[in-house]
Amino acid sequence: MYTLRRWWGRHGLQLVLLGITISVALWIRYTQGSIVPEVYQWIARPFETQPKELTNAKIEELQLQLQELKAQNKQIKELLGYVKVNKLKPIVAPVVGRSADHWWEQLTLGRGSEDGIQKDFTVTAPGGLIGRVVSVTANSSRVLLVGDPSFKAGVIVSRSRDMGVMRGKGDREAQMEFFDKLPDVREGDAVMISSLSKMFPPGLPVGRVKSVNLKKSPAPEATIELAAPISSLEWVAVYPHYPVFSEQISTGYQEQPK
Repeated sequence: MYTLRRWWGRHGLQLVLLGITISVALWIRYTQGSIVPEVYQWIARPFETQPKELTNAKIEELQLQLQELKAQNKQIKELLGYVKVNKLKPIVAPVVGRSADHWWEQLTLGRGSEDGIQKDFTVTAPGGLIGRVVSVTANSSRVLLVGDPSFKAGVIVSRSRDMGVMRGKGDREAQMEFFDKLPDVREGDAVMISSLSKMFPPGLPVGRVKSVNLKKSPAPEATIELAAPISSLEWVAVYPHYPVFSEQISTGYQEQPK
């Protein structure tokens, strides 16, 4: 009995493997080998589909990148088209920073003093005014947007020439307070920067009247829907501070304010 156990310990595994091999061979012969292609496909499937899945993922990535480049190209073309109608050559700057807590109030540009930008420069986009530069570093600038509640500008209703002061509301709208107690204003009227503004060039578009409250005390008010797409800005055009802006338009003088 001890001898049989020693023999089985030495040769038992080989006999089991031999039995399995013979059984598989008989099964394949009985089924005429029809199971072999199916087993092969089952084993090879992961190696066949993985490259295809990777290729599809890469194609999808390239398509998304192309779509993003087309969108950026469209915005740049719109900005360049807007720039062409102005007499001055602006500093075109990308928007590189924006806080969710101050989305309608501030943003950061990827251009600074090394590119010629200075404090109080006017910032515009297709549609008109979006704000002014309030601080500058060598390679960046911080912009106070027209939507900021602390933003103020003298504005005028283009149709009736009624003037007032515009303040931001913290969103895509602004509030205009009229000087006249009975202003001639209606929904849809265009609102521009007035000649009384000390910071921005007169005639710069701001937006349109969305609603009017003539009974507001102490002065009538109008809600202005801002024209520039402030919520989705990626590129802007920066112009010199208004006094120099006006002088350059009339004389062609290109020196920037000190």
